[in-house]
Amino acid sequence: MASWLGGLGSGLGQSLGQVGGSLSSLTGQISSFTKDILLEGAEEVGDAATELHMSNSRLREIESINAAQKLENERLKKVCSDLEEKHEAAELQIKQLSVEYRNQLQQKEVEISHLKARQNALQEQLQKVQTAAQSAQLGTDVLPPAATSASYIPVVRHSSGFEGDDMDFGDIIWSQQEINRLSNKVSALESEVDHWKHVALSSKAERTNDTEQSEICKLQNIIKELKQNLSQEIDEHQHELSVLQDAHRQKLVEVSRRHREELSEYEERIEELENQLQQGGVCTDAMDNSKIHEQQKSSPCLEGGQLEELQVVKDLEDEIKKLNHKLSSAKEENKILLTEQELAKAEKIQIMQEYENLKSNFSKLQSSVAEQDALLKEQKKKLQAKTSLPEDVVRLQQALLEAENEIARLSSINQEGLEKELTSAQHKNEEIISVSAENQSSELSQLREDLKRKEQELNESIAERETLIEELEELDKQNQEANQHMITLKEQLSKQHTETDNIIEQLRVDIDCERKKVSELEIEKMETLRELDSQKEKLSQCSYALNDLHISKQQLQDNIKDLQEQLSKAQDCNLHNNKEIGELRQRLREREEELSVSLSKLTEKSNQESSYICQDVILKEKEVEIEKLQKDISENKQLNEDLEKSLSDLRTENGKLIADIEELNQELSNTTSEKNKVYLEKDAVVEALKMEKRQLESELNQTEKRLLEQAQKYKQTIEELSNARSMDTTALQLEHERLVKLHQEKDFKIAELKRSIEQMEIDHQETKEMLTTSLGGQKQLTELIKEKEVFIDKLKNQALQVKQELEEYVQASENQDALKQNLEEKERSLAVMKEENNHLKEEIERLKDQQSRSTPVVEPKTLDIIIELESEVTQLKVIKNNLEEEIEVHKKTIEDQNQTTAQLQQSLQEQRKEIDESKFQCEQMNVTHERLSMEKDEEIKNLQKTIEQIKSQLHKERQIIQTDSSDLFQDTKVQTLNGENGNEKHDLSKAEIERLVEGIKEREMEIKLLNEKNVSLSQQIDQLSKDEVGKLNRIIQEKEMEIQALNARFSSASYRQDVLCLQQQLQAYVREREQVLAVLSEKTRENSQLKTEYRNIMDMVAAKEAALVKLQEENRKLSNRSENSSEDMSRETIQNLSRIIREKDIEIDALSQKCQTLLTVLQTSGTGTGNGSGGVNSNQFEELLQERDKLKQQVKKMEEWKQQVITTVQNMEHESAHLQEELHKLQAQFSVESDSNSKLQIDYNGLIESYEQNEEKLKSFSQELAQVQHSIGQLHNTKDLLLSKLDLVTPSVATTSTASQLSDTQYNTPEVLSDESKLLQKELKQLKKKLQEKDSTIRTLQENNQRLSDSVATASEMERRNQEETESEMRQIKEKHDVLQRSLREKDILIKSKSDQLLSVSENLSNKENENEVLKQAVTNLKERNLILEMDIRKLKEENEKIVARCREKETEFRALQETNMQFSMMLKEKEFESHSMKEKALAFEKLLKEKEQGKTGELNQLLHEVKSMEEKAVTFQQERDQVMVALKQKQMESSALQSEIQRLREKEQRLNQELERLRNHLLEMEDSYTREALAAEDREVKLRKKVLVLEEKIASSSTAVENASHQATLQVESLQEQLNLVSKQRDETVLQLTISQDQVKQYALSLANLQMVLEQFQQEEKAMYSAELEKHQKQTAEWKKKAESLEEKVVSLQESLEEANAALDAASRLTEQLDIKEEQIEELKKEGEIRREMLEDVQNKLMNLMNSTEGKVDKLLMKNLFVGHFHTPKSKRPEVLRLMGSILGIKKEELDQLLSEDQRGVTRWMTGWLGGGAGSKSVPNTPLRPTHQNIFNSSFSELFVKFLETESRPSLPPPKLTVHDMKPLGAAGTGTPSRSQMQDSAVSGTSRRPDTNPFLAPRSAAVPLITPVSNSGHLLMKPISDALPSFTPLPVSPDASAGAVLKDLLKQ
Repeated sequence: MASWLGGLGSGLGQSLGQVGGSLSSLTGQISSFTKDILLEGAEEVGDAATELHMSNSRLREIESINAAQKLENERLKKVCSDLEEKHEAAELQIKQLSVEYRNQLQQKEVEISHLKARQNALQEQLQKVQTAAQSAQLGTDVLPPAATSASYIPVVRHSSGFEGDDMDFGDIIWSQQEINRLSNKVSALESEVDHWKHVALSSKAERTNDTEQSEICKLQNIIKELKQNLSQEIDEHQHELSVLQDAHRQKLVEVSRRHREELSEYEERIEELENQLQQGGVCTDAMDNSKIHEQQKSSPCLEGGQLEELQVVKDLEDEIKKLNHKLSSAKEENKILLTEQELAKAEKIQIMQEYENLKSNFSKLQSSVAEQDALLKEQKKKLQAKTSLPEDVVRLQQALLEAENEIARLSSINQEGLEKELTSAQHKNEEIISVSAENQSSELSQLREDLKRKEQELNESIAERETLIEELEELDKQNQEANQHMITLKEQLSKQHTETDNIIEQLRVDIDCERKKVSELEIEKMETLRELDSQKEKLSQCSYALNDLHISKQQLQDNIKDLQEQLSKAQDCNLHNNKEIGELRQRLREREEELSVSLSKLTEKSNQESSYICQDVILKEKEVEIEKLQKDISENKQLNEDLEKSLSDLRTENGKLIADIEELNQELSNTTSEKNKVYLEKDAVVEALKMEKRQLESELNQTEKRLLEQAQKYKQTIEELSNARSMDTTALQLEHERLVKLHQEKDFKIAELKRSIEQMEIDHQETKEMLTTSLGGQKQLTELIKEKEVFIDKLKNQALQVKQELEEYVQASENQDALKQNLEEKERSLAVMKEENNHLKEEIERLKDQQSRSTPVVEPKTLDIIIELESEVTQLKVIKNNLEEEIEVHKKTIEDQNQTTAQLQQSLQEQRKEIDESKFQCEQMNVTHERLSMEKDEEIKNLQKTIEQIKSQLHKERQIIQTDSSDLFQDTKVQTLNGENGNEKHDLSKAEIERLVEGIKEREMEIKLLNEKNVSLSQQIDQLSKDEVGKLNRIIQEKEMEIQALNARFSSASYRQDVLCLQQQLQAYVREREQVLAVLSEKTRENSQLKTEYRNIMDMVAAKEAALVKLQEENRKLSNRSENSSEDMSRETIQNLSRIIREKDIEIDALSQKCQTLLTVLQTSGTGTGNGSGGVNSNQFEELLQERDKLKQQVKKMEEWKQQVITTVQNMEHESAHLQEELHKLQAQFSVESDSNSKLQIDYNGLIESYEQNEEKLKSFSQELAQVQHSIGQLHNTKDLLLSKLDLVTPSVATTSTASQLSDTQYNTPEVLSDESKLLQKELKQLKKKLQEKDSTIRTLQENNQRLSDSVATASEMERRNQEETESEMRQIKEKHDVLQRSLREKDILIKSKSDQLLSVSENLSNKENENEVLKQAVTNLKERNLILEMDIRKLKEENEKIVARCREKETEFRALQETNMQFSMMLKEKEFESHSMKEKALAFEKLLKEKEQGKTGELNQLLHEVKSMEEKAVTFQQERDQVMVALKQKQMESSALQSEIQRLREKEQRLNQELERLRNHLLEMEDSYTREALAAEDREVKLRKKVLVLEEKIASSSTAVENASHQATLQVESLQEQLNLVSKQRDETVLQLTISQDQVKQYALSLANLQMVLEQFQQEEKAMYSAELEKHQKQTAEWKKKAESLEEKVVSLQESLEEANAALDAASRLTEQLDIKEEQIEELKKEGEIRREMLEDVQNKLMNLMNSTEGKVDKLLMKNLFVGHFHTPKSKRPEVLRLMGSILGIKKEELDQLLSEDQRGVTRWMTGWLGGGAGSKSVPNTPLRPTHQNIFNSSFSELFVKFLETESRPSLPPPKLTVHDMKPLGAAGTGTPSRSQMQDSAVSGTSRRPDTNPFLAPRSAAVPLITPVSNSGHLLMKPISDALPSFTPLPVSPDASAGAVLKDLLKQ
């Protein structure tokens, strides 16, 4: 049984340990997986809505994981409690079984000894019979006794060797079977003996009977068959036993092996699942990319179904072991697909991207939720399977078969390739869906409903986004600036985070190592108990798993905080975010409720366990526990020192972190101030640009003015929305802070839960230590048994040594396993560190690549990095808080342990005191027994001395005195003798002694008190002084004087009158005596009534003891009074009795002296003897009266005490009534408060309902808004169509003006030809001719143009009318839109007010909850007070019980004293009688003397005296009779009281006797059975003897049969000897195996020691490695800090330059936005311009020819006019006319100045110059050109503007970075910028759709397109910026020029 139980326990322990290990690994992998997913999500997600959905999904995942972990915790707790209960039950069963088996073994040993004796006797008889038979026939020996004795003795030894607790129950059963076999053999031998006796008798009686010979043969054959059957059955039983034991062990081994294999398989599956979950992040990206194509084609519902099917396929494929390689190849393919699909994404439209990203993120959410649901289901199933494993082996085997089938099936699937798996996955999907359709139909419908709902929300949010993108574009600038600033912050914080992470991981590793060391030390302490050790390991594993789970919880909650911070930044401008916050609040409330429930459960469980532990501590704690606790305290102190060291390190690190945070705050404040400055500059620039825009719009068209008005209105709305956004951000920040506080509170609650779990673990350890102590007590019992049996001890010691060595080996293997686990954990931590280092190196390389790139790029991860940094800062803070909390918890636990140790020491001391007291009481008992015997001997000696004295005085009365003295002390002697005899009897059975100890103690106390009082009285009697003898002599003289007076009276003649008087007096005395007797009888009745009343009162007091709570002092007073009164009464009675005895003794002595003197006189005189009379003793009536007075006083005292008790009881009833009233009041208050709480809850529920209704209204409003916005968008589209139609019409108007301008410029071109002369003039003439021809053609063309313009004007008027109508409609729509916006704002204000109301209500609720908590505390305090009062009541009850016991003892003492009193009164009466007799004798002697003197006269007097003496004797005899009657009545009353007590004691004795009788009957039955068997055997012997006498005559004929029988017997003996030899060989083999196993154990111990040494060295090396790596990391962090500081400086400078550039860019972007509308017109004009250019080139060629021909010629009219004008002008202005002429003639400025200066001197040269310098003149009028206009014939204003922008935008500083869309994607192989054709495509589609990027996260270029793409038609101003300028670069400004200067130059040009 024990082996089976032990095997089961060990199997359970191993399975649970493996479950705990798998759980810990599972939780660790889950935590790492969640970290990776969160990091991937932070890197991938770029949109606010997607972040929202991701955070929601993660919250749900975390909640589901939390719930699963709670369920697992509860399940593990249940399993632990069940195992503990089973363990306790098994221990109790084992104890009971061990006790029963011990008793049975003792009985069986006694039986064996009896059977041995009987066997030896029977063998001797057999030998005698056989020798007689053989001597008669052949003289051969039948059975040698040595052989038979040798064949049985070792078997007995073997059976007796198995005794004790460490023995296996199988061995015990085997020994029982051995005993049965031996008894069977004995019975067989007895039957043989009977047979041979019968044969011998029959041989003697009738030798001729052949019938009896046939009977003998039959009997012999039967005996042979029976023996053969016996031996066969014994062999079969032994074989079956061995086979069963082997089969049982094999089964256990197989079950444990299968269990371990299955556990390992499950762990591998869990690890594969976690790996695939980690890979799920990559897979989901690929899935999203594939979904982008699918969502364009199919509906999202089908996609959700396909996703779920794919997830089911994945879940099935996760169980395959070899899928990791295939998944890695799939990963690579996914990466390739990612690169291709991201390139495809970049090609696609920006507006489509946002929609698709939203859908893909939503599908990611669904996929992750579904995956984790499936995983949780699988894990729950597996966990359920794991929990059900140890319950039933059959279920385990079934599960194993199913798992093997699954593995076989999956392995067959696995053998196929990846392609086959992918193809078969769809078929499997269909099969699995068909199978699990019933289970998953509800879940699929719910998921589809969620999908539809989420898609509706997505559509709404997209519609809102489309309206708000224009407003959010300006906000993107702020995001960009914040991103660029926070990059540097993130780098610093990431380095600090890596440092702190390394330190924290090292600390955790150290803490884990120390914990494992502690567990190893505990294992070494508990070497002797395997089961308890295994349970401790299970609990430690569970605690590690729980710690891991809590750590993972904290990490997940930190991640939640990070996500909420991200949300707080991204939730600024969406009403949808308010809904999300409401959902988060509800979830937080649910979590609070769950936490409160879990806390309450934990508190209940801890209370239960604490109460259970307290009981165990009171029952089982001993000195061993103190030593263990002290060791634990020392270990805890060491742990505390280590933790304090780690605390100091963490505090320093925290200080550093706080300083860094302060620096970051300062930097943030600086950046905010810089941002404000930038905003002011931007506002100024915007105002300037607005003015310029208005001017340009006035020049362009009236349509552009209308567009300007619309833009201004939009700007106003944007400003309003930005204001609203700022308001929303403040509110959201407040809510975010509140949420952070709530999360901190949750962390504190989790820490409290950890503390409670640690306390539970400590309690479990204490309970286990208690169990170890109890088992130690059992071992002590086994050692006592071992001391009795020396031979058994040797075998036991060998077995114990083997077991200890095996246990040491097992512990060594367990230590090795623990060390292996440590190594594996450290390897994992190293791998994690390496991975983190690789990640850091990759990030460093990436940063270096980004720095080295010269192309302008923008980091995509800026926001993610900032968010990660903030999350890391919060994580560090949380970790710091958690560590501080853990340290506080450790301190508290140490204090609690110290308190518990002190309490334990106190309880131990109390137990020691109790043990000492009990020992002392036992010793006192022994001493008192001895003292009593000594005192009784002394009393007997004293009495003998007194008797001898009396003998010497009075030989005649010696017999009376001896009888009286012997009668006096017979009762006490009998009592003591009975007690001693009882003690001797009780020594026989120890169990009965323990039950009867209490009764014996009470009796012994009574005997002690009585004996002490008897001794004191005897001493007082012995110590009579001589003074009292003198007093007695005086009294005798007085009596003699009275006798003489009486003689004188009698001698007178009037003696007859005296006789009559005396008779009258006698009658009066008789009457008085009767009256006194009546009074005494009344008093005795009153006394009995008072006693009954007293008993009733005592019963009342006992009934109302519960009410006596606050009356300890009064009770003490009452107890003191009762003690004093009883003591006073006893003292008074003793004093009275001693006084009376002294008086009587004095009288007796005096009388004896008189008698001696009289005898001497008589002897001398020689006269005869006579009779005399003595005087009447009157002291008896006085004594009776005194006793009556004393009894009255006692009765009065008892009545007073009764009244006092009644008053106290009444007072207690009044107080209890008051307390009940107060309780009712408190209950009423509590009910009122509960009603108020229920009302508050109802109000709170109503508020929640109203809030939900408001949310529904908000949703409806948002839907209406979306519809309105949709309608506005449609109107915008119609407006754009109308404007495009208008623009098609208008360009013809602008062509004329442009043509004229072109002609002007083209006429003015030939400035170069001013120096050439005549040759050119000829060419000019030719050109003039050609010009005239062309003019004619131009005129015709102009006419055609005028006709066309007229037709266009008519069309434009029509279009304008239509446009005015559309504008009126637009205004109406805008008014409606404004109204709706106002209503929205009002509703926002309402929502804010409602939220404020909600907050106030929640504050009120929290206040009410606090009040409730205060009330609960008050209630708990009242409960504690009630408990204290109940404890006081119990104490008072105990005190009352003690007082009652004392009173009973006092009553017993009082009764004993009364008994002694009565005995002494009897003694007194006897002595009085003696004194009377002595007096009579003295009087007789005196009379004889007087007779001799007086002679005959004296004879008459003598007769009279005799008559009087006879009368006096009669009177005295009557008085004595009355006294005896009174005494008898008193004794009857006392005997009735004593009988009641005796009945109570008899009932106790009857109960005890019944138990004794039951046990005795059981023993008697056993003995009767044995005696019956013995009697039957004796009867058989008698019968056999008779038969032997009959068969002795037939022995001669039956000698042959005897020989055959003897031969068979010898054969059987030989077979038995062979069996014995085999058994001895087996024993030797087992001894050899023992020695071999001992050697192996020693070898294993040596190898263990070597391994431990190697491990210690390895740990030291690891420590050195860690320290070196730490130093390296610290150096690297220092270097990176320096680099980060330098990068910060660079970033600051770049930011300054960027701000100025962005200011200019804003102006340019706004211009380009307005110019976008005219692109189509410009394209059309381009086409016309190209046609005109061709014409103009022809005209230019002709003009050149004309110029060349007419260059030398001068227009006569012109020269004439100039000449005449020169002379007509005043002289002061004539130089100007001359200059004009010179400019016409092409004279240079310097030459003109020279000519004019010479003109002042004389007019000699101007004529020659005018006539001779005609070569330089020109006939064609020209205007001077600017240097910028040289050689640019085909350039427009827009081209010039663009070229200016190009020249100004060449970056002097390093350019900014790429946009998100131009960046290299995460999985792509290389970056790719979109080509020009792509940009064109995107631009074409950009007119109808918006870019699909997050306005918060997208950079400037994505949100505001700086460059419109190239189109084939449109206005010239709307041409694209030249190809040299990249599409993504902003317009930075040179460091010398500011933004204002650039804009001024722009506007001037």
